Amino acid sequence: MGVALLGIPYDASSSFQRGAARAPAAIRAALASPSTNTWTESLLDVMDGAVLEDAGDVDLTAADSPRAGIEAAVARLLNRGATPLLLGGDHSITYPILRVVRKRHPRLTVLHIDAHPDLYESFQGDPYSHASPFARVLEEGLADRLVQVGIRTMNSHQRAQADRYGVEVVTMRVLAERPWRLESRDPVYLSLDLDGLDPAFVPGISHPEPGGLTTRQVIDLIQSIPTPLVGADLVEYNPDNDVRDLTARVAAKLVKEIVSKMVESPGGDRGRG
Repeated sequence: MGVALLGIPYDASSSFQRGAARAPAAIRAALASPSTNTWTESLLDVMDGAVLEDAGDVDLTAADSPRAGIEAAVARLLNRGATPLLLGGDHSITYPILRVVRKRHPRLTVLHIDAHPDLYESFQGDPYSHASPFARVLEEGLADRLVQVGIRTMNSHQRAQADRYGVEVVTMRVLAERPWRLESRDPVYLSLDLDGLDPAFVPGISHPEPGGLTTRQVIDLIQSIPTPLVGADLVEYNPDNDVRDLTARVAAKLVKEIVSKMVESPGGDRGRG
């Protein structure tokens, strides 16, 4: 079984602006656009049916709660042997995804690309806000390591949270000073918030934060993941704010490179201690 693309059209946990629920359809349209082709930089055609399956969107009305619906849908993919690539939606979806992925991987590194640490204990009274998923992930022990790259909005509360949980934070100031690549012996889950990129490259986001990563830097980070990539989500694209579908096209490019990395080293080492 190859990679399964699953849309999660959920943005009810967004704190500032809705719209990310419409992202999966817009990213799919960009993937299919005749303005480019469906090949990756490593010469893989992601639209080859043996490589990528489009599993549609999660029906969030069919479960007791959106989080329960997400968990059930991701579990179905994993039970079929597929590697899940999830299209959000806002960043709150990462927590229920990792509740399922973690069960398959006794050792797991989470690589989180973002402008924001998303470590609030609770944000605006909501512990499941898109500003809080990694507080939930860490308090439940859903990752052995959390490595955050591109951070440039950390405040004192989130710094304290990062210190409390041992988060490895690679800020944009660090990246400006020296090259950085992930080192890991364990399988990797990638959580990619598009606002980790500078808004010059992704105008279609709800929380633009200047001073971020270039598209090329993010592609290089994906391509240089040293161990199996066993799952990923791409979140926080807001089509309502996009310009000429440019952000959708960046998202589609990143999806292709994520698929390529997943196919390059499938499965993960589930027994590594």
